[in-house]
Amino acid sequence: MTRMEDGNRRLMWHGMFLFLLGLVTGFAEQRFANMRMGLAAHLEGVMNGTFLLALGAVWMQVRLRPAAKATAYWTALYAAYVNWAATTLAAALGTSILSPITGTAHGAQPWQENMVGFAFITVGIAIIACSVLVLWGLRRKALV
Repeated sequence: MTRMEDGNRRLMWHGMFLFLLGLVTGFAEQRFANMRMGLAAHLEGVMNGTFLLALGAVWMQVRLRPAAKATAYWTALYAAYVNWAATTLAAALGTSILSPITGTAHGAQPWQENMVGFAFITVGIAIIACSVLVLWGLRRKALV
């Protein structure tokens, strides 16, 4: 079995691992500087883990050229893990950039705000790119 043929299993493994990280994050919610963002970090882990499980379940149906499929795979993993990590970091540092609802009455050093903001922006770009590629690969006349 080649690496890309085993991609569905690896996506599901990462999905379960990230789901577990989300559950564990939930136990730490009240220890974060920003508890609301801690709740968001818990939910990001659980939701992104579920996303990777779902993606793994349909992965063999995604028909893309190898480079495009590899890009979809790695952007999915990047977006899922960095979304959880950036949200957890934002909870720990108490940042409020790009999160006005969960960041109310919180704030951190400018470099911390910028670091978390940059991470969130890259996550947004990665998950949109991944979604477009997967949708393209799932269409009826997808490239083989």
